[in-house]
Amino acid sequence: MMQADVVVIGSGIAGLSFALKAAKYGTVALITKKSRPDSSTNYAQGGIAAVFADDDSPALHMEDTLVAGAGLCHPDAVDVLVREGPERVRELIELGVAFTRAGEDLSLGLEGGHSRRRIVRADDLTGREIERALLAAAAETGNVRVFENHQAVDLLTATDPGTLGERCCGVLVLDAETGELLPFLARAVMLATGGCGQVYRHTTNPAIATGDGVAMAYRAGAKVANMEFIQFHPTALYPARDRTFLISEAVRGEGAVLRRRDGTPFMQDYHPLASLAPRDVVARAIDREMKESGDAFVLLDCSGIAEHEIRERFPNILRETSERGIDMLREPLPVVPAAHYLCGGVLTDTDGRTSVPGLYAAGETACTGVHGANRLASNSLLEAVVFAHRAAARLGPQLSVTRPLTPEHVHAPTGTTDVDPAFLTEERESIRNLMWDLVGIVRSDARLAEAELRLRAISLKVNAVWADCRPTDDLVELRNLVQTALLIVRCALRRKESRGLNYNLDNPYKDNEHSLRDTIVVR
Repeated sequence: MMQADVVVIGSGIAGLSFALKAAKYGTVALITKKSRPDSSTNYAQGGIAAVFADDDSPALHMEDTLVAGAGLCHPDAVDVLVREGPERVRELIELGVAFTRAGEDLSLGLEGGHSRRRIVRADDLTGREIERALLAAAAETGNVRVFENHQAVDLLTATDPGTLGERCCGVLVLDAETGELLPFLARAVMLATGGCGQVYRHTTNPAIATGDGVAMAYRAGAKVANMEFIQFHPTALYPARDRTFLISEAVRGEGAVLRRRDGTPFMQDYHPLASLAPRDVVARAIDREMKESGDAFVLLDCSGIAEHEIRERFPNILRETSERGIDMLREPLPVVPAAHYLCGGVLTDTDGRTSVPGLYAAGETACTGVHGANRLASNSLLEAVVFAHRAAARLGPQLSVTRPLTPEHVHAPTGTTDVDPAFLTEERESIRNLMWDLVGIVRSDARLAEAELRLRAISLKVNAVWADCRPTDDLVELRNLVQTALLIVRCALRRKESRGLNYNLDNPYKDNEHSLRDTIVVR
């Protein structure tokens, strides 16, 4: 058995931020299933939203967030986010994050849904720069031990003698290199495993985004909320590769315009803000335009942005598109929507606590209530640092008086057969294709019901293989993928309305009388 005061699962901005602060109170074991920089944080282009401009205020930031969230944001969580956000950004600067400057001041960008310029960024590679600084800081502290290529399998619980209830006391981990299963015991566990974009055929997420934290928490009895709200980034570069390359919303913020393939703009037909409308509106508009025209993509015209601004503001996008044979300085970009961000997740309070004692969650894995039915652009990195900080501040002083527990039973898989790689590939692709076709941007009751039936059949097969075969990292991910997909469908079936990111043809209107609440599911 491995032991630490705290186990952190995930090495993105939420996991690293929490680990650095928890390390002031005790030992930290950080579990990451791939190499350290491989996380959604590393791919975040746009930036981190926070109030720094003279014409801005926390009240305005809160108002924009509430509008985007379509009535489902938790006001207390949003208030925490916008008030504490600037201080967390200053801490990142102190850690060495080199945000883009305009002279002595931070250079602030504008993105869809924001009424002021408040996007703090590092050119168009903000996530990568934040990840770099956090990893460097983690390497300097002696209290954080990182376990790369270790896949969390299931959370461990034990009866707490003080309350006689179940408390999370660790996690069962698969060493992907040796195949060994290792129980990691701890006084508390932080879930920071990121999102679940790999549930869909097209996604901007890295390959590791398979919904692991949500699936593990659900199996451990934690409350999961609002899984129906999957944000599709409206402008991913077409054609997609293994990981779709997104064109940051900031490009539209600086003047790019969405057009049909014949060159006519169309977003003014859908929203007063036109190409700067909230993401759910833009994604549905593009989806409708593509279905009505039969086109495989629409165009993002960047000619309204000066060439020197593109070179200075979006060097990574310019380089990536050029490598794919597109000159964004001279021609429009072909774009399509792609699964991007999970607005729901493991339900937490404003201190990161889940409904299972000893289990915390932060970042995209968590449902803090900040995003409601639709995330406001660039609130995600801010949410991660704000609530990771609060979780560490809440947990830290309690560590020394929290009794370590040993689980009565570790339900480790005991199969001895090698899993068929073809089975893993086929079932993974089946899940991703049916979710894209049946549980995408526009849904219906019949499609959701069909998706649930097909996913249950896949789940039965996966569980049978799980019982018979030696666990591998791919099998662990497949088990989590099908569980997460079922949670998305289950929540979507429960919401009998269209709100934010959940648009259902059979229930096309908001129902403020019966549906103005979170969709909560428990095992």
